[in-house]
Amino acid sequence: MNGLQILKRERQVPTHLVEAFKGLPVANISDCMARMTAGGPRLRPMHKSGYLAGPALTVKARPGDNLMIHKALTMAQPGDVIVVDAGGDLTNSLFGEIMMAIAIKNGVVGVVLNGAVRDSEEIGEGHFPIYAAGVTHRGPYKDGPGEINVPIAMDGMLIRPGDLVLGDTDGLLCVPYEDAETLLAATHKKMEQEKQMMADIAAGRLDTAWIDAALKRIGCNTEPR
Repeated sequence: MNGLQILKRERQVPTHLVEAFKGLPVANISDCMARMTAGGPRLRPMHKSGYLAGPALTVKARPGDNLMIHKALTMAQPGDVIVVDAGGDLTNSLFGEIMMAIAIKNGVVGVVLNGAVRDSEEIGEGHFPIYAAGVTHRGPYKDGPGEINVPIAMDGMLIRPGDLVLGDTDGLLCVPYEDAETLLAATHKKMEQEKQMMADIAAGRLDTAWIDAALKRIGCNTEPR
């Protein structure tokens, strides 16, 4: 029944790819995805530090209700990232210190919540990656409905069960399961290009001809007049 169902995850990004992506700048990966994918600027790291990387265990929750998040915590496998679409509502917190302790105990490596958290001081002092849209002290309801392991979306970013979820201080990104290997290679190539740019800047030989070329293309003068 749509709106009230718990499904099995049929596939997930393999561990060796999770490890290969871990620590790579999310901004570089995003550039290699044509700058068309993002989790939205509202979803910010609530933790002190720590890179987020792992396969998505997805939850679609009714705003203000965390029943299905609790169920997902009992289902999660070590290395999973629990990703929750709660509609972005900030009226009630859906995750706090106790649930964080359960997640850590069960081997979850991070939580993404399009909604609010509480116990922000405890979360903010730690290194367990939690991304959320806001903070409120008001607690949740536990009545449902909700769904587990269904496709969800945040600010236009599609997350399917088993896709690779990444996060650093710049924000969140979902790498589609089938694109992970290709994007890994593209990201390393991008990083080498940026390394060369930094060397050119230090040596005073950075090529800036593209700037005037772009201005000419749009019909703008390149010299002050």
